[in-house]
Amino acid sequence: MNAPQAGLIGQSVKRKEDARFLTGRGQYTDDISQQFQSYAYFLRSPYAHARILSINTTAAQAAPGVLGVFTGEHFRAVGGLPCGWLITSTDGTPMKEPKHPILADGKVRHVGDQVAMVVAETYEQAKAAAGLIEVDYEELTPVVDTARAKDAGSSVHDEAPDNVCYGWAIGDKAAVDAAFATAPHVTTLEFRNNRLIPNAIEPRAANASYSAHDESYTLYVANQNPHVERLLMCAFVLGIPEHKMRVVAPDVGGGFGSKIFLYAEETALVWASKQIGRPIKWTADRSEAFLTDAHGRDHATVAELATDKDGKFLAMRVNTTANLGAYLSTFASSVPTILYATLLAGQYTTPHIYCHVTGVFTNTAPVDAYRGAGRPEATYVVERLVETAAHELGIDPAEIRRRNFIHTFPYATPVGLTYDVGDYDATLNQVLELADVAGYAARKAASEARGLKRGIGYSTYIEACGLAPSNIAGALGARAGLFEAGEVRVHPTGKVTVFTGSHSHGQGHETTFAQVVADKLGIPLDDVDIQHGDTGKVLFGMGTYGSRSLSVGGSAIVKAVDKIVAKGKKIAAHLLEAADTDIEFENGQFKVAGTDKAVPFASVSLAAYVPHNYPLDKLEPGLNENAFYDPTNFTYPAGSYVCEVEVDPATGVVRVDRFSACDDFGNIVNPMIVEGQVHGGLAQGIGQALLEHGVYDVESGQLLSGSYMDYAMPRADDLPQFNVVTAKGTPCSHNPLGVKGCGEAGAIGSPAAVMNAVCNAIGVKSVAMPASPHTVWQAIQANR
Repeated sequence: MNAPQAGLIGQSVKRKEDARFLTGRGQYTDDISQQFQSYAYFLRSPYAHARILSINTTAAQAAPGVLGVFTGEHFRAVGGLPCGWLITSTDGTPMKEPKHPILADGKVRHVGDQVAMVVAETYEQAKAAAGLIEVDYEELTPVVDTARAKDAGSSVHDEAPDNVCYGWAIGDKAAVDAAFATAPHVTTLEFRNNRLIPNAIEPRAANASYSAHDESYTLYVANQNPHVERLLMCAFVLGIPEHKMRVVAPDVGGGFGSKIFLYAEETALVWASKQIGRPIKWTADRSEAFLTDAHGRDHATVAELATDKDGKFLAMRVNTTANLGAYLSTFASSVPTILYATLLAGQYTTPHIYCHVTGVFTNTAPVDAYRGAGRPEATYVVERLVETAAHELGIDPAEIRRRNFIHTFPYATPVGLTYDVGDYDATLNQVLELADVAGYAARKAASEARGLKRGIGYSTYIEACGLAPSNIAGALGARAGLFEAGEVRVHPTGKVTVFTGSHSHGQGHETTFAQVVADKLGIPLDDVDIQHGDTGKVLFGMGTYGSRSLSVGGSAIVKAVDKIVAKGKKIAAHLLEAADTDIEFENGQFKVAGTDKAVPFASVSLAAYVPHNYPLDKLEPGLNENAFYDPTNFTYPAGSYVCEVEVDPATGVVRVDRFSACDDFGNIVNPMIVEGQVHGGLAQGIGQALLEHGVYDVESGQLLSGSYMDYAMPRADDLPQFNVVTAKGTPCSHNPLGVKGCGEAGAIGSPAAVMNAVCNAIGVKSVAMPASPHTVWQAIQANR
């Protein structure tokens, strides 16, 4: 029998789930084939903006193997895809919410907009039949540029003639303006936060079926939050009773936010599965993914920082235009507002902050949450301003940060958040040592001797993770709760199955959650099985995004474990003929305090299910508990990053030579998994800074970066050997594990550090992201 493993929390346990992934035993949505399986193909618009004058599907319907051809006309009685967050403009009016049709009806609004769906016996037959559909388009002028969308003279939606979805603001404008009027120094930057296209290894996929026997539906889907998918699709679109819909998200090969949302394709499949009486499968090819996965970022910003002569921050003023794309995706409205502007305080005591955000529609793919979701954009604003101000004032960039750090907690920022704990000096001091900043001058001289320019850049970030509590989120416009649910089911033999509403798509939940439960119950790690991603098994759940899994989902599990232990004490008291209050639980044993009388966990679980010697007059049989957890606050991970780059002035090529990171994630359950999460985030952040850019042609609205030939994903030789540590940390004060989020940190803090280093290397105030060789070379020439 396996012995209990003491002290599992804090250990770098190897991931349990990797064995099946590395041996090809994972099961992804596309691996699932059902009896009488059929296949869907979506005909997509070649135009960014056009009226649909007519659609002729006669030839397609008669094509070999075709089971059904559907257009927007079929879905007119069905609700449009909903947006999950209501934003109210500064004038008190609600945001504009044009219908987001499942299939385009009357008009297409971006290249790739789905116009028709063909279902056939095979994918090849469906694709061939789609080629027979005749669509008569009247091409319209596309709106593409974020900064000029409201003055484009062409409307994406009739409901928003100026293309403005909302004009939202936070902060005290009068106080900010007053501070700027008398400030000794003002730093101003104007920049774009470039559009990113998610590229998970597994593309989006769905497989839907309808059972006439009990009038129920089953949807297998590559998704990060299956319960939310079910809720939105059933209650707001198709009108299906939730108990008649099972959503299963099996193994999911990466998400990064892009698989949180309710998409048109899976919704169409569910609806059509009843119409044809067959299961329908659809898996996006990579070109479809580029065109239709929700994109990220795409902000145009003017930002200002007012300081005194010694670099003390007085006020910050930010004006951002955020591109929402052609339609409001599930959480699109919240990302450039609630998740962005509330983080503009950063780690600093800036007394006054004002931010105005204009959300605009354009004829591009919808823009929504992508790893970090608002926090990378906020950190970029803050840390580019701070670094630039330091150079303008002749103050060391680390020193100007120290002069403005928050030191007293809890700390209420001027943009609506209250940080519970933190030690920003500690992470900065540790990363400066880790990065060997003291040796930078020598390295710079060595680079110059080789004809290269070397630069160093800093970034100190903070993020708000967990997306809670529900009552505050509701007051800010959230249309769903943000709690999490967990169920712990103890079997008669003492083995444990945990059902969590969180979802794993690469983060290692099956290991980390098992560590927590095994540690709390004093049982072997292998005795704990984690189940997720199936609404037919899991009580409820809000899914995984916003670095909430362990702090919210793990806390729900801990609450359920506490209930198991509390009931177990009562059972043990009966078995040991002692009072409940005298029972202690430690290392997998219930014992009578002050004695050697004890009973192991497995004996208590057996007694619960074989109640021959059991207090039936006081307790029900069984040992199964569930719990919901709704946090009282966000968690606030924070950290400090230092990047060094070398730039070849002849070509503009930037090489990241060194990257050091020190993060405070509170208590750590599995250091190895945390380090891996940071590495992944850093790769994506560096990718944004130097390589990745979603680009549309302004005249035609065509996506110019629609393949890996045109969209530069970071590769191994684009990245240095990361130097990553986690600080001793300041445990979160309001969840039972003391943990904070870690999954998005690397992507949040790194772009600013890289760009600060590039600007420092070539001696300019600002360079546009991504800092491609051509962009950098041009900046060098302009600075001569």
